[in-house]
Amino acid sequence: MDFGRDFGHTPVMSTTQRLPASLTPLDVALAALLRDIGTLAPRWDARPDAPPSALAEVPELKAWPSHDVAAVDGWASRASDLVGASSFTPLPLSRSPVWVEAGDGIPDGCDCVLDEDSIDLMGPIAQALSEAIPGQGVRRKSGAIADASRIAGAWRPGDLRHAGLRLRVVNVPGGTVTAKLIASGLREAGIEIMLAEAATRDTASVAGPLDGGDCDLLITIGGSGVGRTDATVIALAERGEVIAHGLALQPGRTAAVGRIGRTPVIALPGAPDQALAVWWALVLPVLDRLSGRQTRPAVTRPLARKIASSVGIAEVVLLERQGDGWMPLSVGDLPFAMIARADAWLLVPGGSEGHAAGTPVNAYMLRE
Repeated sequence: MDFGRDFGHTPVMSTTQRLPASLTPLDVALAALLRDIGTLAPRWDARPDAPPSALAEVPELKAWPSHDVAAVDGWASRASDLVGASSFTPLPLSRSPVWVEAGDGIPDGCDCVLDEDSIDLMGPIAQALSEAIPGQGVRRKSGAIADASRIAGAWRPGDLRHAGLRLRVVNVPGGTVTAKLIASGLREAGIEIMLAEAATRDTASVAGPLDGGDCDLLITIGGSGVGRTDATVIALAERGEVIAHGLALQPGRTAAVGRIGRTPVIALPGAPDQALAVWWALVLPVLDRLSGRQTRPAVTRPLARKIASSVGIAEVVLLERQGDGWMPLSVGDLPFAMIARADAWLLVPGGSEGHAAGTPVNAYMLRE
């Protein structure tokens, strides 16, 4: 398994991040996705207690990531080799940079990742066109997780056993840890899951499992970006319709939504933290609509500290219960240590600059 790609992460949006050409507002993408979805009549032939497959088992979580990985697609290099480089004064490099994609391990001797356009390969010697700082475009190795069960619990959508839902989950190589967390959460909710895995990350291999027969929602995991080996959205376009690719959501900007026939499709990033944000923002509302669930566990409390958010981007906020209020732990970032610590989450819409301290906010509980 490529554990490096499983743990790819973009904690803060960097200028080196390769994104779709434009970002669709989250509320616009969700409205388009929900437009033709109605509540399903319960199916008495559903099999929510079917034996789990190997993919549905909860993964062993020790550290996220277990080693330094690329947070973005680009050229891995050493920051000290780039001092003085600019587009006006290109700097010849004594050693060629190494191309990496989000989630790949950082090569020995490298400590940063540059944007594709920051390296000129036209001549006989590679030249750098910009400087970098150590750690740019890199997610550092994480420490051990004290309570991995709390991270797994963040994926559980509650009890939907009565709805008899059928979901198809397609794992693209590199998203295995995320796929296991999702499959485990869906099974605990009483949802029937049809699991499939693309053999490789090319378009044909990803497109094949998308034709999986009757299901109420199709979820793909991994390959949703615009990197050299990301083919999920191309495969979706071949099989059906891409409604939006690139969402104004942090984290999770490379996600996509679409439709194959009448079946809604949500393409999640392979990195667990980015996928979790899309899971909360898009997948849960679709499950609510399909199942007829009117409410999810939520608690209104005042904020113990203000939340500052970027206008134009919907941001996920992790919250911890502190006395009678909510203490924000992170904004637009889902570090796994914070997920394990948090009690609830909040989505700040793209049109908001955040919330002042003392503002009552209605937060969704992470665990029942």
